[in-house]
Amino acid sequence: MKRSFVVLGGSGDLTGRLLLPSLAELYQRGVLDEAVEVLAVSQQDWDDEAYRDWARERLTAHAPDLGADERERVVAQLGHEHGDVTSPDDLRRALARVDGVPVVYLALPNTVFLPTLTALREVGLPEGARVVVEKPFGTGIEDARQLNEVLHGLVPESGVFRIDHFLAKQTVLNVLGLRFANRVFEPVWNAQHVDSVDIVFDEDLGLEGRAGYYDKAGALRDMLQNHLLQLLAVVAMEPPQSLDAATLQARKSDVLRAVQADVATSVRGRYTAGTIVGRELPDYVSEDGVDPARGTETYAEFTVTVDNWRWSGVPFRLRTGKALGTRRKEIVVRFKPVPHLAFADEQPEPDVLRLQLSPDGIALEINLNGAGDPFDLEREVLQTTSPPQDLPAYGLLLKEMLSGDPTLSISDVEAEQGWRIVQPVLDAWAADDIPLVDYPAGSDGPA
Repeated sequence: MKRSFVVLGGSGDLTGRLLLPSLAELYQRGVLDEAVEVLAVSQQDWDDEAYRDWARERLTAHAPDLGADERERVVAQLGHEHGDVTSPDDLRRALARVDGVPVVYLALPNTVFLPTLTALREVGLPEGARVVVEKPFGTGIEDARQLNEVLHGLVPESGVFRIDHFLAKQTVLNVLGLRFANRVFEPVWNAQHVDSVDIVFDEDLGLEGRAGYYDKAGALRDMLQNHLLQLLAVVAMEPPQSLDAATLQARKSDVLRAVQADVATSVRGRYTAGTIVGRELPDYVSEDGVDPARGTETYAEFTVTVDNWRWSGVPFRLRTGKALGTRRKEIVVRFKPVPHLAFADEQPEPDVLRLQLSPDGIALEINLNGAGDPFDLEREVLQTTSPPQDLPAYGLLLKEMLSGDPTLSISDVEAEQGWRIVQPVLDAWAADDIPLVDYPAGSDGPA
């Protein structure tokens, strides 16, 4: 069955920086046997050739290693339709232009998902069509429920791809192999042996011109509600019977239903002016497009518990921040101390397993006998760095969309549960029950 991509928001940053380069990567690696027609819909008053010129510039900037032949192969399949993505008439006209069964990709701000999907439902899609929705999935739990209701009236659940590209990252996929293909880890993967888990995604970048989206979303909605909760679900879920979409999504949903956030210990912060590796960053509130009255956070942290037999009592701390002094991106599993220590004069640190996201790798910190006194202990790190993925995360997701495999997508239940978990935190922050704390750019975050 021939497929066509219809990208709503086709002149945006997501399309130029990620989607088009990822499509080119699929061509370059021979993953796609035939060319895929791409029709971009946007409010730019462009014809096809003007859009192709824009796409060439983006591919040159964001896929510099791409050969000229591969670049032109992508560009040759591009078309552009001027239109309003919330207008049924404009969408009907755009869909009439494509030959293949459409994969409709909403590369749009989450605030316009609902009117866009409502318009699509009025137009209707042919049998076999698929709909792709970016994160965050809506603006809150009620919005997410309405989005799911509209989607279920548009295409079957198996035709919905709620995208979270973190699920296609190599280390996240390695969590599945580490847990379920090795006997040594799963027996200790529980509250009896694990003391705590940290899921951290610290960035040294500032706003980087994304005020139009970020100042309305903030760190919690942008990262914790989706990306980091998905990492938690993969780390904490029960062993699946198989790694198909239905089973994997069901196991993740079970975990998310059991998650409760500790609102009182949550932290929200916003960066002020500072220096990061010689680079001067201004106050967040002085960045173009920022409304200081919104009180948008650039740092978000909260602790959750997973109230089930496996994880009862184990704190999971989720944290993300912008303009921090280090680029710390990892899942850290801290184990409990040994129950009895024969080395009477020493109290060694407990074992720590680090699943590193950038660069991808795994490190296990353990205690071994030292080279000197045979009864002295020394800290050792067993570490491996994963080779680069054959396909980048978005390339892998595009491949899955075209083949119709939603295994690395998020189910309707997961999307709603993510909002249920964070809603009490958002409510407390909106009421100023948790103060907004300043931290200098280049620091470790709020004290």
